[in-house]
Amino acid sequence: MLFEVGKKQFYGGTHIMAVLNATPDSFFKASRVGKDVCEIAERMICEGAEILDVGGRSTRPGGVQVSVIEELGRVVPCVSELRAAFPDVPISVDTYYPEVAEACLKEGVDMINDVSCLKYDGMADLVSEYGASICVMHNRRGSDIKDMLLDKQLGLAQAVDTLRSAGVPSQKILLDGGIGFNKGVDEDKLLLSSYPKLMKYFDDYPFLLGVSRKSMFGGEVEDRLSATLDATAMAVKWGVMFVRVHDVAANKAVITAYTE
Repeated sequence: MLFEVGKKQFYGGTHIMAVLNATPDSFFKASRVGKDVCEIAERMICEGAEILDVGGRSTRPGGVQVSVIEELGRVVPCVSELRAAFPDVPISVDTYYPEVAEACLKEGVDMINDVSCLKYDGMADLVSEYGASICVMHNRRGSDIKDMLLDKQLGLAQAVDTLRSAGVPSQKILLDGGIGFNKGVDEDKLLLSSYPKLMKYFDDYPFLLGVSRKSMFGGEVEDRLSATLDATAMAVKWGVMFVRVHDVAANKAVITAYTE
């Protein structure tokens, strides 16, 4: 299985996408960046991050939706600095606004991480026009479909069809089941345990697992690293290509331990 992003090609294994939050209200304070974005990114790269994912608004349950203008102001300066400092490292931007995506693509971003499952018109065409890669995630929070896995299959399949119709090559498409974007903790836990089944439905496409320190693990956010690492171990076993995490070194150690 091949996935291309920026100047890199991934043929298998489990790799790390590191979280850089250019927002004051992300749920994990240690992931927030500002003027120190390049310093933090350099550390993450040294620890094993292979993609940097920059976000400009919180998507946690109850998070406040920010405007396009505000998100642009947070994200564009960060990606501009990162692109200049790390020309060969793939950079992703976590946004569902086509306006933000285009501004970042103009700055040389390699991938868009769309957690809305292409809710906004024009995203697929933009990605195709710039020759970029895309991670598309299924968001079930407002869905009327009762069967959670069926909802995931239908939504992601439609997104893939839209991307392919727009001219995005299959090797530039990454899928995310959307843990944390369902109808409660029970569904999140069910989705995690059902990830191999969902992946099998999309056998030709790589998957990303994003569970790092999420509320489904219970307790305080500072105490959720152990559960996150357990999930990363499962991701390696299942053949998930990317884990999106805050704690790069710890997750890299787990990946290394379970692949040697």
